[in-house]
Amino acid sequence: MKKSFLRPYASRVSFLQRVLDGGVIYLVYWGALFLRGEDWDATRSWVLVLAVASFALFAELRGLYLSWRTSSLGDEASALFSTWVYVVFVLLTVAFVTKTSSTLSRQVVLAWFVAAPVALVVVRMAGRGAMRYFRRNGANIRKVAVVGHNPMGHKLVRHLSSMPWAGLVVKGIFDKYHGKTLSVDVGGASYPLGSKEDLIRQVHADEIDAVYIAVPFRDEERIEQLVSQLADTTVSVYVVPDLFISELMHSRWIDFGGIPMASVYETPFNGVDGWVKRAEDIVLASLILMLISPLMAAIALAVKTTSAGPVLFKQRRYGLNGEVVEVWKFRSMTVCEDGANITQAKKGDARITPLGGFLRRTSLDELPQFINVLQGSMSVVGPRPHAVSHNEQYRKLINGYMLRHKVKPGVTGWAQVNGWRGETGTLDKMQKRVEYDLGYIQNWSLWFDLKIVVLTVFRGFVGKNAY
Repeated sequence: MKKSFLRPYASRVSFLQRVLDGGVIYLVYWGALFLRGEDWDATRSWVLVLAVASFALFAELRGLYLSWRTSSLGDEASALFSTWVYVVFVLLTVAFVTKTSSTLSRQVVLAWFVAAPVALVVVRMAGRGAMRYFRRNGANIRKVAVVGHNPMGHKLVRHLSSMPWAGLVVKGIFDKYHGKTLSVDVGGASYPLGSKEDLIRQVHADEIDAVYIAVPFRDEERIEQLVSQLADTTVSVYVVPDLFISELMHSRWIDFGGIPMASVYETPFNGVDGWVKRAEDIVLASLILMLISPLMAAIALAVKTTSAGPVLFKQRRYGLNGEVVEVWKFRSMTVCEDGANITQAKKGDARITPLGGFLRRTSLDELPQFINVLQGSMSVVGPRPHAVSHNEQYRKLINGYMLRHKVKPGVTGWAQVNGWRGETGTLDKMQKRVEYDLGYIQNWSLWFDLKIVVLTVFRGFVGKNAY
């Protein structure tokens, strides 16, 4: 088997993926009809054509047919499911407008909607398994070189080595080193250490397929020289940003009269995205409140009958742009503290009522905050709001803490579904929560929000640090 037999056929592999995806969508639909004992007709043919065409369009927009060599199966599965959601939306919209939904079996359509994305993921899993087998046997391997005998270069080498399924083999680390080639140990493995001249020689000898330049951007002249020299070859070249540039890359780039600028500290909810976020909040909060209203009524009755005090407790929190908002909760303590000094709830806290302990552990005390969402002071998903006194404390201790308030606070958040909820007894715990909050803001999308909502159902109602 030639070691590069798959490389010239990348376009054919991509074409095969498109054909397989269309075939899977067809087979699942046909299988659902067969199991229900229903016949194929012209209407079903048009439904299938529309589904396959819509999937092909949205899959292109989501980049599903680009190389997924360096991405995880989870990322690819997420893209597949989100693409299929768009397809379902198109099909339902067309059925509603044309009034043809009554001519189709709901059981068949529902089974198709659920089974098709699962089948698509299974096919992709099989494809990855096949590629893993080929790469294990020396096929479809890409030999890469890392330029940068430094922490960033070593981090990249460890990352590449942790993904054997990607078929990226590190052939060496290259830097300003001159003289006899040595080896360097990175992550428990030994790699050749060479000079720039060694790299250029190996590239010209077709021993390297791709070069990753992990040199600090302050060494601009060195990067330019290397890129210029590699321009005389056919090798693929990637420049790995250092920490500062990486932060800029996550920023929003804007055009200011023809001058590109990086918006480092800015809300992601400007313009259309702001409308999408608000529409999402209204729809989700309305649906959730309709579903949980009986539960909220039962909790309100339980709070009122088990301890003295009001049913709802309002506490001042920082909201969008640092403005103070009043956040609603079911009262879970014998006190209603909202002053300059608020002590975080701890394990065995005497202020917590027996019912309140249960409500706090399960996050049921926070259900009234969906009313805050409809009012516009909160979002369904966003950084969890902290008491004003805690904000004033941590903004002095954690760099970038107040950037959490470039968006509205949320009923649930990325930090919470990853286990960073409840008591933050140490500064490290709060830093970790802030890290996840800022990561959410930098990477926001509608699908990211929906993912967090789904994860909240499974992870967000319990936590070992929630008292």
